Amino acid sequence: MLGALAMIATGCTAGPAPASQPSTRPTYHVDPRQARPDEKVLRGAAAKDGDTSFALLGLTAGQDTLVGSHIEFEAKNGQFIRLRVEITNTGRSTISFDAYRQLLVLTDGSAVAPDDATMQTKRQPQLIDLGANVRVEFDLYYDVAPDAKAKALRAFGGPTLYDGHDEESTDIPIR
Repeated sequence: MLGALAMIATGCTAGPAPASQPSTRPTYHVDPRQARPDEKVLRGAAAKDGDTSFALLGLTAGQDTLVGSHIEFEAKNGQFIRLRVEITNTGRSTISFDAYRQLLVLTDGSAVAPDDATMQTKRQPQLIDLGANVRVEFDLYYDVAPDAKAKALRAFGGPTLYDGHDEESTDIPIR
């Protein structure tokens, strides 16, 4: 009797372990949204850097002029490239995410940071305290040469226990 109670208390079973079952956990239903008229929908798989998951949603290239709420302005270098991104904190702690560290890797191998003036004019976030399991979607704007083509996003997910200064990154191909 005591042996049976000990097995129950420790969760042990006398027989073989049951075969693993496929996950039947429910999934959220997120309604699809239409892409903007000038936007190419991206189909690449989500990628992780640290505790941050990145999904590249849309790309718009060749914009020589942008309009903000109070201003219209031209690209200083030739064109704007807009990248629609969804980030999710997959960790258990809040991370400090810096949108301005996300670099656009061009086909010539160079990498450029988001354009500060454009990001501010289009009212996109810079620093985000991303809580556990929080998901945010926003645009990154880059001012690049007229013939530049986007190849990847060099993603920095924010400091983690293992990368406290957020020095490592992940290149996510743009497809």
